[in-house]
Amino acid sequence: MKSYDTVTEAVNGLKERGYNIDFNIAFDKLICTDNNIGLQPDEFEIVEVHRYEGDSNPDDEDVVYAVESKQGNIKGIITSAFGLYADPVSNKIIQKLSMHK
Repeated sequence: MKSYDTVTEAVNGLKERGYNIDFNIAFDKLICTDNNIGLQPDEFEIVEVHRYEGDSNPDDEDVVYAVESKQGNIKGIITSAFGLYADPVSNKIIQKLSMHK
């Protein structure tokens, strides 16, 4: 797995590697409003996780997930805050996604 120093580097690096869909978490599924894709958690795997913790600023805490469909034809990115700014719905759906080892 490639390593990135910042959230921006991770997002840009993953996009260069073909993870071009920006997913959002809505209720219990992943959605991309740009191309009307809506996928259930069992249709995706997390293939990379990049976690960032701010040294002094809680606003710098974030997780970048590289996800792809189990068929491999859809690749995208989910970003999710954790800690003080974590979204409980986001955490629930992330737990539902299967982790690729």
